[in-house]
Amino acid sequence: MVKMLRELRKQKGITMKQLGEIVGVAESTVSQYETGKRDPDYETLLAFAGYFGVSADYLLLGEDKNSGQSEVSDADIKFALFGDREIDDEVYEEVKAFAQFAKERKKNGKAEGTV
Repeated sequence: MVKMLRELRKQKGITMKQLGEIVGVAESTVSQYETGKRDPDYETLLAFAGYFGVSADYLLLGEDKNSGQSEVSDADIKFALFGDREIDDEVYEEVKAFAQFAKERKKNGKAEGTV
């Protein structure tokens, strides 16, 4: 936890005080986490993971940010959607644009099936 938290904080370019404000703990508490004098509770660990976009395993163990999962390539997605059929990049970009639209629509609270 010590190395990962400090490294991620520095990558973001924020201070211990700023990080503490973000996750709801004191600057001194962040310092204790970074020096290994104290461990965060479960909720705080999840808050750190969420803020930095990493898994709790990554923070605790230094494991790969994807928790052992490999990256999914565009070719993998094309295969999952279209199988062995050839699909041109223009159609694939339209599929990605629609997926982004659907994600934003859900995020903005639009119910499924409504216009």
